[in-house]
Amino acid sequence: MTSGQQIVLILLVLSLIAGIVSGSQIYYRLSYLWGLLFITSWLWAALAIRGLQFNRKARALRAQVGQIFEERFELDNPGKLPRLWLAVQDESTLPGTQGSRVFSVVEGRRGRSYVARTRLVQRGVFKLGPTEIESGDPFGLFPVRKTFPASDSLLVYPLMVDIRGFPNLPGIMPGGDALRRRTQQITPNAAGVRDYAPGDPLSRIHWVSTARRGRMISKEFELDPQAEVWIILDGTADSQYTIPYDLHSTEVDAMLQRTETFGLPPSTEEYGVSIAASLGRYYLRQGRAVGFACAAQALSLLPPERGARQLGKLLESLAILKAKGQLPLRGLVEIQAQSIVRGSTVVLITASVGEDVTLTADYLLRRGLRPIVVLIDASSFNGPSGSDKIEETLRFLQIPVRRVKQGVDVENALMG
Repeated sequence: MTSGQQIVLILLVLSLIAGIVSGSQIYYRLSYLWGLLFITSWLWAALAIRGLQFNRKARALRAQVGQIFEERFELDNPGKLPRLWLAVQDESTLPGTQGSRVFSVVEGRRGRSYVARTRLVQRGVFKLGPTEIESGDPFGLFPVRKTFPASDSLLVYPLMVDIRGFPNLPGIMPGGDALRRRTQQITPNAAGVRDYAPGDPLSRIHWVSTARRGRMISKEFELDPQAEVWIILDGTADSQYTIPYDLHSTEVDAMLQRTETFGLPPSTEEYGVSIAASLGRYYLRQGRAVGFACAAQALSLLPPERGARQLGKLLESLAILKAKGQLPLRGLVEIQAQSIVRGSTVVLITASVGEDVTLTADYLLRRGLRPIVVLIDASSFNGPSGSDKIEETLRFLQIPVRRVKQGVDVENALMG
């Protein structure tokens, strides 16, 4: 029972007692007034949100950090009675959501709608709801609420930067020696033909052989080892450093400006994820087969593939990645290197300041692979120093290295 209800009931009881003691009609009339107010308010509140219809629609359920997310909210009052006031409370897990509103006097058989715009400041999966509708009587004695559960989720990809150049290692040229390994992908290297299998696309059909043999014949392809690129991200918890920050420190009006430049949070985890996504898109745009590996809260492993589909899978893996792993980078590389083709490019992304970084890169060299190290400077994130020594050692080994510091332009840092 709310405090307002208690006050009305106390006034009702006091009026009755005063009427009985004094016998004055005015106290009885006051009792009728308080009783009528109580019953009327209860009936009003009972009808306040009955039959109310609500819907929320998003223009897209996949977006990128830094973009503006638009969502349409629709309230419909199908009844004849007006709704005095309605409060929409958006309880979505999306940070900084702007979906809450308050409406006054929603007329019968009318509706209200509005568009909420939210600047996406954090990657991950966020439920679009639940949404709570609150109303009540004019005196606020009987507040009522109705919750509409979430029906959709928003997947927010990490922030990506446009990279126009990255180290091209000597000897890595498109169209290298055939690997003699069959693949389901369509590559420049045709290996032979086979009988058609259900699900083969028309682009794989070899029409000359089909006409000659009188049955459907499909082409087979081989992988090109020099077209493969592996991106390996350090997901160990011990190698992550963060400067305390507030996601909502920017004013709402400024955040809704599309022209505003959105920067990465001061966290090595966010920098590493953004770099991995950006490099993945860079290599895929070049037509390279890109694979990904990271031992974070769970092992994420994507075999090398080409095309936009691979980029989508990479971004989905990075969107939910949390750098809470226990397997060190060297252990992950030693396990994964067994299945990486000789001559492939391996991009290591780490904020570690231990000597394992140089040992891991040297291990890749000895296996006939071509490592590139993206070193996130831990000292610029209030972490320990040591990136200078690692960079010097890597350059002595003639291993390309890019060093990224907190607050710098990631695009320029990767381009060197």
